[in-house]
This record gives sequence, C-alpha cells and structure tokens, in this order.
Amino acid sequence: MMIEGCLTAIAVAIAFAFPTLGSRIFTRAERVFARLARKRRLCVVIAGVAAFLLRLAILPFCPVPHPFIQDDFSFLLAADTFAHGRLANPTPAMWTHFETLLVSMKPTYQSVYFPAQGLVLAAGKLLTGHPWFGLLFVTALMCSALCWALQGWLPPAWALLGTTIAIVRLALFSCWINTYSGAGSVTTLGGALALGALPRFMKHLRLRDGLLMALGVVLLGISRPYEGALLCIPIAVLLFRWAFFGKNRPPTAVLLQRMAIPCLLILAGVAWMGYYNYRVFGSPFTPPYKLNRAEYAMAPYFLWQPLRPRPVYRHKLLEEYYTRVEMNTYRQVHSVRNFLPDLFIRYGRVLYFYAGALLLPPLFMLRRVLLDRRVRFLVLCILILIAGTSMEIFFIPYYLGVFVAVFYVLGVQAMRHLRLWRPADNPVGLALVRFTVALCLLLGVVRVFAAPLHIRLAQNKGGEWAAEWYGPGPSGTARVRVADQLDQMPGGQLAIVHYSPDHDPTDEWVYNAADINDSKVIWARDMGSAQNLDLIHYYKNRTVWLVQPDKSPVSVTPYAMPAPPPAASAHQPQISNAR
Repeated sequence: MMIEGCLTAIAVAIAFAFPTLGSRIFTRAERVFARLARKRRLCVVIAGVAAFLLRLAILPFCPVPHPFIQDDFSFLLAADTFAHGRLANPTPAMWTHFETLLVSMKPTYQSVYFPAQGLVLAAGKLLTGHPWFGLLFVTALMCSALCWALQGWLPPAWALLGTTIAIVRLALFSCWINTYSGAGSVTTLGGALALGALPRFMKHLRLRDGLLMALGVVLLGISRPYEGALLCIPIAVLLFRWAFFGKNRPPTAVLLQRMAIPCLLILAGVAWMGYYNYRVFGSPFTPPYKLNRAEYAMAPYFLWQPLRPRPVYRHKLLEEYYTRVEMNTYRQVHSVRNFLPDLFIRYGRVLYFYAGALLLPPLFMLRRVLLDRRVRFLVLCILILIAGTSMEIFFIPYYLGVFVAVFYVLGVQAMRHLRLWRPADNPVGLALVRFTVALCLLLGVVRVFAAPLHIRLAQNKGGEWAAEWYGPGPSGTARVRVADQLDQMPGGQLAIVHYSPDHDPTDEWVYNAADINDSKVIWARDMGSAQNLDLIHYYKNRTVWLVQPDKSPVSVTPYAMPAPPPAASAHQPQISNAR
C-alpha cells in the first residue's frame, strides 16, 4: 500500500504538471478498447475467460492457497460433506475432542455457514480434485456477470474499464481468490445478476432478465442473506413502484406472466434452504449460525440483541475466542463513546479495500455523482447499506461483496466526471483517469512479483489481510507441513494438539474432514491424560502423535502413553520436528 500510495501521489502531480503526457499512446489504446467494448456479449465472455486464464498463468507466483483461518476450514468441511453427497454428517463418537471454531457438532457435524461457498468448493473438488478450482471458476463467472451488470448502467467502454479494474483488484489477488472464506465471489455474482437485470427487466420486460434477477436473489439468500436483503429490498421497492405507479408501467397481465417463473425460482430457493436447515440443524426455521452461537457465543451479531449468558466451555481456546476476542469487539462497538469512531474506521477499511489509494482521485467527483440522476437509485442503495451494516457487531469488508457492482458503477461514474474536469482549461482530469488505469495494471504486475521483489504481504494478523485488495501472503504452511508428514506415514494417524497457555485463539489446528473415522490423519484436542486415553483406545489402530504448534519449530513427537507396554515403545515410529 505504501508503493500504491506513492505512485498515486506521483501520478496526481504529473497530471497537474504535464496533463498531455503520453496522450498519443493513450488515445490509440482507447480507440482499440472502445471498438472492443461495443461488442457487448463478447466482452462479457472475455471478462470471465481473462480472469480464469490470468489467475492460472500467475500460479507459479501466486500458488493455490492453503487454508489458514477458521473460516477456511469451516467452508472446506462443508465442501467435503457436499462432495460425499450429503448435506450433513452424524455427530462423531468422540466429538468433544473435535470441537472447534465455526463448526457445529450437534445435532449434526457440519459448517455453521450458509451453503453457497461450500457448494462451489465441492464442485471444484468433484470436477478437478481440488476445491480451489471451484472458487476459480465462480470468480470467472463473477467477472462476466460484473461486466454484464455494468453494461446495464454505463456506456460499453466504461463498463469494460470497470470490469478490467475488478479483474486486477478482486479476481487475481484479493481474499476472493486467495482464501476459501467469505463467499466474496458468490455474493458478488449474486449481486451483479440482481443489479444488472434490474434496468433490463424494467426496459424490455424479458423473462430471461427476470430469471437472472431471481437467480441472483437465490445466490444471495444461500450465501449472505442479511447483506443480500439490504440490496434486494430497494430493488423490490423500485420494481413495485414501477409496476404499479410508474408512468410507463406495463400491462398487469404481461407483468404477471413475466414474473411468475422468477418468483417460483425464488420460492424454490427458499424451500431448498429450509430443507437444508432441517437436515443440518433439525428445523427448517433454524438458520445457520443460530445453534452454534447459542452453544458457544456470548456476543450477539446485532446491536439490538441482548448479551447471552456465559456458556460452560470444555476447551480453553474456545473460551478465549468467544469471551475475549469476540467480547472485545462487542464492547468496543457497543460503547456509546466508541460507536461513531468505530463506524469511521469500519467504512475507512471498506474504502481501503475497494479503492485503496489508487482509486481515491476519482472520488473527488463524489458530489457530482451524488447529484447524478443516472445513479440516484444506487446512491440510495449505499445509504441503506450503511444504515444496515452499522447495526452489525462484527464486520469485515468482504461482507459487502453483494454491493461490488454498485461500488463499481458509482466509481466508474466518478471517473467519467473526472475525465471532463479541466482546471485552467488543462485536461488534468483526463490525465488522472488515464494514469489511474495504467497504474492499476502496473500494480498488478508488481503484486505478481511481490515475492522475488521482497515486498511484504499481509499475513493472518488481526484480520489485516482481509482489508487489502492484494490479498494475504502465504499462510497456514506450518500446519500443512505437519499434515503432509503425517499423511506420508504408514497407517492411520491421530494428532493430539496441545497449545501453550498464551496460544493465539484464532490460530486453530483442530479441523477434520467430513468422514473423520476414515481420514488418514485425525486432528484432536488435548483434553488431559484420562480423556485422551479414551480417545486413543477408540482409535486403537492409529499411531498417536503429540503436536505442539507453539514450539519453535513446531514439535511433533510420539504421544507418551501412560505406562506403555515395552513392545509398543520399542517400535514406535519417529517423525522429525516440522520446520
């Protein structure tokens, strides 16, 4: 971000001092770009294909990520479950040893999250053998949908320009593609379909646009329904006003005919989600999160909800996470003194993630955008978004993936106004727009070669990675190394994880596959000698290891059995410390 900030400052200075610098090259490039942009359908296809192929091309520099935070493992559990043809898994026999963050153990063993991201990852696992490729494919679809959505609100060349920026800043490097968390690509895809279909449906009243809008609503409902509702409610209100009170309202019979099948699609999505809730949580009216939060959490999700009583915890890590990490956030947000500063920081992080330093100059035209009748509805959507998310206790910028299409339409509209800005009759605004696009591409190249250039990338420290467009650096490698070593050992392995008293509760190692008993490596929590012995006897045919992640290097040693038989200790295999 320091590099981006410095280059942006230099670009602004050059735009004022030499506004015609490189104008011939830029003009030629813009002509070619405009000719391509007029082929709208081709651009939609190119956007997805480009995102897909470019991400594959940079794999040597930005490899397939390792799971490294609790959200990653939770979504991967859902993917593994779906890939086995199940919606949920039975509660494991020794489930107290496997309790972990963001995973429900009762009434079934499954992720606490809504299923969309897990379904995407499961598709990747079934089709290619690795869940990340499902994420890659849906990210490519997201870019195509985003291009299509922008075309509904902007001239073709500007729509393609916005899509190009999104490919670089979201599809190649961000946590959309470099982690398994957040369902950013899925929610952006859903939001883009709903928003892109809106002006087309109102203009042409075509069934296909209604179906695409309904598909977007369903995707939002099975990924991030709260933020999805913040977008869908103003869309529904606008459609209602147009259909019944607009000057160009359609005939009622035609409207009902065009809306019947899309409404049925939405109802089918609601019914499927109810069935999923029934199979996983025991009731169609029990949504994800609810039972898990009731079991472990004290802090609610929204400001108006009361604080829950303190549960009885069986494990120190869970107690630390829910009573210290989450409660610290709750106290800060719930404080009258800190509420407004926290909102300022919260939306500052949103701006930091979606705009960085490079895309800030176009925001100088924000006043003109706010007064622009073309995007007045989208400004209203942003106001509703701010009001709705201000009520949330926990907040990460990628939660707003639903609104990416809105952000990009408004941002590109600001660039359109900036392009016409001519202080002292000098084309400063034109130069600023051109330099912004050029630097966006340049910074993409810099990010690709970050490792050989020794540029520090954010790690999993306090969620810093989740607020930066260039994504996290390699993380989770220590657990992966241990898992690989254990996987190469003959026979089944049982890894009992023991944390130090000052262990970071967000650095969790105890995660398992959907079918725990048939897994090559089972990860379990250290619960003391007596309870560990019950676990070891249950998995009596496995080699048992004590894993201590907080030692440097990570310690992986044979588990010291109470009074072990001499023959067992004499032939116990050894494994070197993970380095």
